Amino acid sequence: MLSITFVGRATMSQMNYRYLRHHGPTDVISFGLGRAGRRGGVVGDIYICADIARENARVQGVAAGEELLRLVVHGTLHVLGHDHPGGMSRMQSPMWRRQERILARVL
Repeated sequence: MLSITFVGRATMSQMNYRYLRHHGPTDVISFGLGRAGRRGGVVGDIYICADIARENARVQGVAAGEELLRLVVHGTLHVLGHDHPGGMSRMQSPMWRRQERILARVL
């Protein structure tokens, strides 16, 4: 079970500082909250800043809808326990490759 919430820049900036101690808004923050019971599904919250997603899409030369889907997949993978290194090396990580394979199937 996942909740996906779209927030504005100010809210994302506050969340980014409160939970990650980073200044300014980011595109996606996710929280894995465990499982719903011993055999239940994974529970998590994903927060996406559509303004940042649109900026990222413009820079990367992709449609905003594609970038929003990418962030949903990205956040979901984090909820499921996947992680990646910081910086540009994240785009070479196993998590990023998995994300792009999933996204290719959805698009």
